Amino acid sequence: MLAASCLFANLAASPGAHAAGHFDVDDASTLDPGQCQYETWWGRTGVEPITGFHFGPACRVGPVELGLNFDRTSVSGVHSVTGGPQLKWNFYGQAADAPFSAAVSMGAVFDLKRGGRAGGQFVVPLTWRPLESLQIHANAGADWANGTGARTPRGGIGVEWALNDTVSLIAERNRAAGLWTSRIGGRFSITPLISVDVSTSRTGPQGVRGFVIGLNHEFTWK
Repeated sequence: MLAASCLFANLAASPGAHAAGHFDVDDASTLDPGQCQYETWWGRTGVEPITGFHFGPACRVGPVELGLNFDRTSVSGVHSVTGGPQLKWNFYGQAADAPFSAAVSMGAVFDLKRGGRAGGQFVVPLTWRPLESLQIHANAGADWANGTGARTPRGGIGVEWALNDTVSLIAERNRAAGLWTSRIGGRFSITPLISVDVSTSRTGPQGVRGFVIGLNHEFTWK
């Protein structure tokens, strides 16, 4: 399960729009007031294979976005189930068309099958919009492993290019749990509030291949 944890650490979902979903590099935006969403995805990597399933609801509450993350990772018949709260605050550039935005995102992760051993994550997402159709995202932060509390740095950069109102291409390079992951994929909007993500990735010095498909749905709660 250690290998599984490392390969899927990059896929820890972050509530948020645009380059969040299952992508490794989060953007700096948050949901609008009165809005909620859920993100769910399924992925597999390696030849064993290692599979992962995620479900994460989130809502805007006052100035912050509050979410819950639930993840199930499986390899060779052994399963790991984790969950925990997450908070994201956009403290600069909240407008949808702001040329530069910055936020902080933090969360706790509890091992729900092994006595609730806790870990966590802290990330500073930054977004630059040089063009209306182009966004560049950068992340810097750290992860704390469940149980041991061992700290590892997390960071990366991603580019998101909107071809039109329904299709965006996303490419990114991210480091988490001591491993680099290169990912390329796309987001396809079924409606203005429902989108599907797909991506393929290569992780680590051996270039372990992975594939993920996800669904994102935003809605009004009041």
